[in-house]
Amino acid sequence: MAEEKLNMLAEFPAISTKAWKEKIVADLKGADFDKKLVWRTTEGFNVQPFYRQEDLKGLKTTVSAPGQFPYVRGTKTNNEWAIRQNICACKNARKANAKALDVLSKGVNSLGICLNAEKLTYRYIKTLLEGIQLDKVALNFSVCACKAPALANILVRLVGRSGYDFKAVKGSINVDPIKNMLLKGKPLSREKVAEKIVATVKAAKTLVNFRVVGVNSVILNNSGAYCAQELAYALAWGAEYMTMMTEAGLPNYLAAREIRFNMGIGGNYFMELAKFRAARLLWAKIVEAYKAPIFTAALKDAAKMNVCAETSRFNMTIFDAYVNMLRTQTETMSAALAGVDEIVVTPFDATYEVPTEFAERIARNQQLLLKEESHFDKVVDPAAGSYYIENLTNAIAAEAWKQFLAIQEQGGMYEMVAAGKVQEAMAANLKTRLADVAKRKEVLLGSNQFPNFTEKAGKKIKETGCGCGCCKTKPEGAIATLPVARAAEEFETLRLETEGAKKQPVAFMLTIGNLAMRIARAQFSCNFLACAGYKVIDNNGFKSVAEGIKAARKAKADIIVLCSSDDEYATYAPQAWLQLEDAKELFIVAGAPACMEDLQKIGIENFIHVRVNVLETLKKFNAQLLNKE
Repeated sequence: MAEEKLNMLAEFPAISTKAWKEKIVADLKGADFDKKLVWRTTEGFNVQPFYRQEDLKGLKTTVSAPGQFPYVRGTKTNNEWAIRQNICACKNARKANAKALDVLSKGVNSLGICLNAEKLTYRYIKTLLEGIQLDKVALNFSVCACKAPALANILVRLVGRSGYDFKAVKGSINVDPIKNMLLKGKPLSREKVAEKIVATVKAAKTLVNFRVVGVNSVILNNSGAYCAQELAYALAWGAEYMTMMTEAGLPNYLAAREIRFNMGIGGNYFMELAKFRAARLLWAKIVEAYKAPIFTAALKDAAKMNVCAETSRFNMTIFDAYVNMLRTQTETMSAALAGVDEIVVTPFDATYEVPTEFAERIARNQQLLLKEESHFDKVVDPAAGSYYIENLTNAIAAEAWKQFLAIQEQGGMYEMVAAGKVQEAMAANLKTRLADVAKRKEVLLGSNQFPNFTEKAGKKIKETGCGCGCCKTKPEGAIATLPVARAAEEFETLRLETEGAKKQPVAFMLTIGNLAMRIARAQFSCNFLACAGYKVIDNNGFKSVAEGIKAARKAKADIIVLCSSDDEYATYAPQAWLQLEDAKELFIVAGAPACMEDLQKIGIENFIHVRVNVLETLKKFNAQLLNKE
C-alpha cells in the first residue's frame, strides 16, 4: 500500500479574518462584539480580541533590525542590560562604600548613588569609590542640580588621578531641574534650567561615556501615569533639554548623547513592553528633527535612547507585601524583553521601611534569575513580529505622539510645568485611578481584593526616606508639586484605622437558603469586609433567620450579613430586619436583588455587590462601627 502523504494546506485550509469574526459573533449569541470583546484601554485606543498577519501590513515597527535606526527593535545587537542597585551615600561615605563593594560581589554591575549636597567634597567621593573598579561598574549619581557641576569636576579629577581611561568609565549624574520643580515646587526660570544642565555637560566633557542630563519620568509613573501618558511627557521632557542644549551652542549629537531616560515600569505586562519599543522609535524621530543641516552618522548614533527602567512604586502595597515581588518580577520581565539598558528592581518592603538586606537580595536575584536561568539576555527583541505586541507598539506610539504634539502646542514641557499644567493633569489622572481602585475596576491583590484576613501591619511601618540635603523647606514662590501616592494607600489607611481601634469589628455571615448562592455570596462578603480589616466568620448555613441571628449574637458580631439568593431575599431580609431594626448590629444584604427597593422602603440601607464603591462603603461602615462607645 502506497504511503499517503499529508497535505497540510488541503487538510487545514487558511481561514479568513471575516470567517473567524463570523464564528465569534455566532458564539456570542447576540451579544455585541465590540462591547463584549474589544478592550478600550485607559491609554485611549482599542485593542482587538485577536490579531492576524494582515494586521502587520503598513506598520513601520516591523521593518528595522536591532541596532539600526529608528531603533524600535533595540539600540544594541544583544540583549544585555545592567543590573543596578541604588544605595544611599548621604551620611557616611565609608559605610556606603562597604555596601557598594558588598553588592558588587553579588551580581550587581551598576550602582545608583544618592549624595548629600552638603558633603560633596573630593575626599568624600574618593572614600565612597575606594576599591571600586571604575572601568567595570556603571556609576549613577543623584545630587542636587546646583551641585552637579562640582560633582562632575570631582569625578574628572578622581578618574584622571586614578589612571583610568576616560572612555572606559561610564555612568550618569542625572541633572534634572524639571524634576525638582515637579517634586519640590522649586520655581526656576527657563534660563536657569538651561544654565544648570549646560554647566554640568561642560564640566563633564572628558567623561565621554557619562550621560549627565536626566529625564525622570519614573516620578510620573509613581504618581499613576498611564503608559502613553508617561511616554508623551518623557519625550517632551527630553526634547526640552535637547533644545536648551543646542540653543546654548552644544552640537546636536552631543546634546542627544548626554540624555538618559529614567522611566517607570507599570503592571500592564504587554503594554509596558510595547511602551519601551515605542519610546525608542519616537525618540529617534525627535532627535532626527535636530539634523540641520544634515543627519550625520554621529547624530544618528546619538539618537539611540538610553533607558534605565525602574519598577513602579504606585502599585506596591504595605499589606501582603510579598505580593510586591510578583508585581516587580513581571515588570522586570517587561523591561528586559523590551531591551532597556539598565533595570532597578524596587525591594518589596520599600513602602514601609528602609529595605532590609533580605529584600535587596531578592530584588537583585529577580534580575539574575531572568539572566542566568531564563536566558532573557540571549535573545534580542523576542517580541518582534508578534501580531499583538507590534500593534500595541504602534498604538502606544500613535497615542503618545498625539499627546506629545499637544504638549508642544502649549509651549513645551518647561512651560507646562512652570504653569502647573502637568501637575494638574497628573492630579486629575491620579483621582481617576484611585476611583478605579476604590471600585475594584483596577485590582490590587491583597488590598482591594483577596486580602490576607489576619494580617496586622501597623507595627512594621518605619521611616523610608533618604534625604539629599537640598530644599528641605518649601521654596519661596513655590509652584504646584506633583501628586505622589500609591494606589493602595486609601485602603491601607482604612485598614490601619481598624487595626488601631479598641475593638476589631466582627462580621458574621448569616447563610441561608439556596446552597450555591449562599456560599458564593458569603465568600464575596468575607473578601469585601476583610479589605477593611474586619474579622469575618463564615458558616455552613442555618435553618432559619432566627437561628442565624442567635448564633451571630453568641459570636458577638458587630455586622450581620444575610447571604442567600435574590428570590429568597424577599422573604428572609424582612424577617431578619424585624429582629434587628432597633438592635446594635449593622445589617447588610449581600447582593442587589430585584426586591431591593422594597427592602429599602422598610429601612434596610446596606447592600454590597460588584457595582458598589468598595472603599466608600467600607469608610461608611468604619464611621459607624469604630465610633461606638
